[in-house]
Amino acid sequence: MVPAIFLDKDGTVVEDVPYNVDPAKLRFTRGAVDGLRLMAEHGFLLVLVSNQSGIARGYFDEAALTRLQVHLERMLLASGLRLAGFHYCPHAPQAACACRKPAPGLLIQAAAALGIDLARSWMIGDRRSDIEAGRRAGCRTVQLGPGGPGDDDETFARSEPDFRCADLLEAARHVIGTA
Repeated sequence: MVPAIFLDKDGTVVEDVPYNVDPAKLRFTRGAVDGLRLMAEHGFLLVLVSNQSGIARGYFDEAALTRLQVHLERMLLASGLRLAGFHYCPHAPQAACACRKPAPGLLIQAAAALGIDLARSWMIGDRRSDIEAGRRAGCRTVQLGPGGPGDDDETFARSEPDFRCADLLEAARHVIGTA
């Protein structure tokens, strides 16, 4: 069993452009490449876990998301990085599925598929729903930035992250320092 870094996509690895599936608009967040590299060099698998309700809302289809995923993976490869997995929830927020964060389904699914030790893994995201998903899966957590929409929801009252960091490079330094 290996440790992993579960990463939210929008606002964590790439800039948050709502419902974006246009590869031309894909930009890494500050510190993303260096942070991802540092964590990968220390033996962590890198796994994206993302809510993609734009599919259920009819804004784009899974083929468009797959094209964006391929482009993102090429961008990462150009920086010497490789994703171990890309898992997403296509459901609407009201669907009450097991995979939409804050539910831990995406992390549990990835752990089963990739042989990941959840107790030695981390969830890094910019919203409390990311932190709650990580907590429910048994991971340690890092929240980037000040938070996002819905973070004041009482559902997330217990979702304090283990660390708060400005960007992925700072988060990587905390992860590596505690590994």
